[in-house]
Amino acid sequence: MPLSGSGEPPAAQPLPVSFPVPDPALPMPRRRGPDVERVAVDDRQLVFFGAETGEPAVTDLAGLLAGPGEVHRMGGTARLSVVVDAGWRVHVLVAELAQRGVRVTWAPTEDNRYAVRTAYARTLVPLAAAWLRGATQHPPAGLHLDGRRLRLWLAAAGVADPPDFLLYLGGTDPVRWTVVGGALIAAGLIGELVEPDAGGPAYRITGRRGTQRLAELVGDRPSAAPPAAWPTRD
Repeated sequence: MPLSGSGEPPAAQPLPVSFPVPDPALPMPRRRGPDVERVAVDDRQLVFFGAETGEPAVTDLAGLLAGPGEVHRMGGTARLSVVVDAGWRVHVLVAELAQRGVRVTWAPTEDNRYAVRTAYARTLVPLAAAWLRGATQHPPAGLHLDGRRLRLWLAAAGVADPPDFLLYLGGTDPVRWTVVGGALIAAGLIGELVEPDAGGPAYRITGRRGTQRLAELVGDRPSAAPPAAWPTRD
């Protein structure tokens, strides 16, 4: 089911479920300098490295790969894909990827989920080169998770479990999960690894303080996301 680069589906093929298509994103404010921890905008303050302190970029898709996303190469191009469990996630991802100039398609799966895939593109090759070791996907050394990357991960695989929040992982390699966990710590998020036999793999961001920090990083709730599905700063 093709979608254009603007994220708008053909009229005969609406996005799943009844959530409204998110409003076009407002321009992102630029960070004023490396020594500024917070940037004031209107009557809010934006957290350094938060989703609202920089321009959306293709490199932000590393957030999907930190979670359950997969990357594949074909010739001189690459494609990212992720399977999500709710229609609102499709809405949010389509809008987010469109902001980054990435063409995307989606399709329902046999287990009542949704497969979201980018088009094969040369612009995604650097991500594939960083994350693939032959056919094996592994986070690059020095993986960095800022607010924009965490926002995509949250949109694809974040689940509220009050007072905690779960960020689901992909793959089966514990080393892969450990690298991602280190990047979470560097972002100020202490995640407790939930093993597959306990309902994971996922990182549990624990308690009100951890959830507030996550909310500060990922920014405001997209209009398509249910209120209970997105962390709040309150």
